[in-house]
Amino acid sequence: MAKSKQKTKARKLRRQGKSIKKIAKMLDISKSSASIWCRDIELTNEQIETLRQSMIKGSYAGRMKGARMQKERKEEKINNYIKQGQEDIGSLSPKEFFVAGLALYWGEGGKKNPATRFYNSNPEIIKFIMKWFKESLNVSEDRFLMYVTINKIHRNRLKEVNKHWSNITSIPLKQFKNPILIKAKNKKTYDNFNQHFGTLCIRIAKSTDLYYKILGWLKGMEETK
Repeated sequence: MAKSKQKTKARKLRRQGKSIKKIAKMLDISKSSASIWCRDIELTNEQIETLRQSMIKGSYAGRMKGARMQKERKEEKINNYIKQGQEDIGSLSPKEFFVAGLALYWGEGGKKNPATRFYNSNPEIIKFIMKWFKESLNVSEDRFLMYVTINKIHRNRLKEVNKHWSNITSIPLKQFKNPILIKAKNKKTYDNFNQHFGTLCIRIAKSTDLYYKILGWLKGMEETK
């Protein structure tokens, strides 16, 4: 197309309120050429506002696209690490599983009173330690006694909270004791209020001997270099 015809079309598009960038793209010309050809054309206030809103939308869309791409890259990286981790760990032998559970108890288990207790709020960790108690330490299901520690603002949700942990542990509600309500004042309002289920305490009945056994195993781990 001859430059004169391109210039005429560019000026016509500009008078219609098109942006310099869009004109250049539509006519397959450089933005500098489109700008020079149209620089004397004055846009109406309405056209200027339309271009401004379009620019804002374009900028927002660009940011959202960038954020989405960054999130996708992050998720891909995490999934790759998860896959690699699963391959690295593989299947645990009974002894490896025992030591893993013991290490977990070392960090989150009760070590002051002569009774076996474990505290955590992560459902997956709770499932792991329940399996450890049952398979590695031969604790029967009827010996599990549970209670939840949670802020008092969740008082009206206690049935829901106990049911949640009962589903996670497969322990019947009749083995759940009264929860401990924390009186600390919440200074924030949380969007995930109904997804909060406090910290579960797993207590093993008649476990004094088991408690001292665990302390002995922990001492053995401590002295292993």
